[in-house]
Amino acid sequence: MQESSMDLKPYLSPTEFIESDAPAIKNLAESLKRSGERETAVALFNWVRDEIRYDPFAALDDREMYRATAILERRRGYCVQKAVLLAALGRAAGIPCRLGFADVRNHKTPRHLLEIMGTNLYVFHGYVELFLDCHIVNATPPFDPDSTRKAGALLVELDGTNDAMLHPVDPQGHPFIEYVRYRGSFVDLPYDELQQAFLETYASHSRLGPTRK
Repeated sequence: MQESSMDLKPYLSPTEFIESDAPAIKNLAESLKRSGERETAVALFNWVRDEIRYDPFAALDDREMYRATAILERRRGYCVQKAVLLAALGRAAGIPCRLGFADVRNHKTPRHLLEIMGTNLYVFHGYVELFLDCHIVNATPPFDPDSTRKAGALLVELDGTNDAMLHPVDPQGHPFIEYVRYRGSFVDLPYDELQQAFLETYASHSRLGPTRK
């Protein structure tokens, strides 16, 4: 998608959650910079994917735990939190970016998560829209190699040119992730909208609803 006419300043600026001006974020971004913008984007993506442990229940209803600095300090998070951290690192490295969200259906949802959630629909799956060479490249970094192996999935890899999203099939060709609804792009995390979607989708299920307030 051509985006050369857009004002990219908002996508380079710090926000409440995307704390790209925080010293810890800036220092890490600087250490991961490479010779080119695309190479830097790949390095940032790989670091967040591999170094932040995937945790589907990482303080889902705690506003403070969605801040980039908190995610970096805890070294764990789920897709939305890892996307927030990647966006913060991207902006700190001088790469314009914003958050994107979609509802996805995971056809390989583990039984214990189905029992907790009551559905295989994951609302507000988070990813990052990176502005690279006047084009948007979509990238989602939730599953590190170990989590990918445990999920029986294909590793999501970013090359700096093509989208890096969750795969529609597993290594055997069986259905895995289905993107069912696009929720839009945002300069910052729409925390209240996210929590409302959680309530509407999961609150009727007694084991999960009370914790997603």
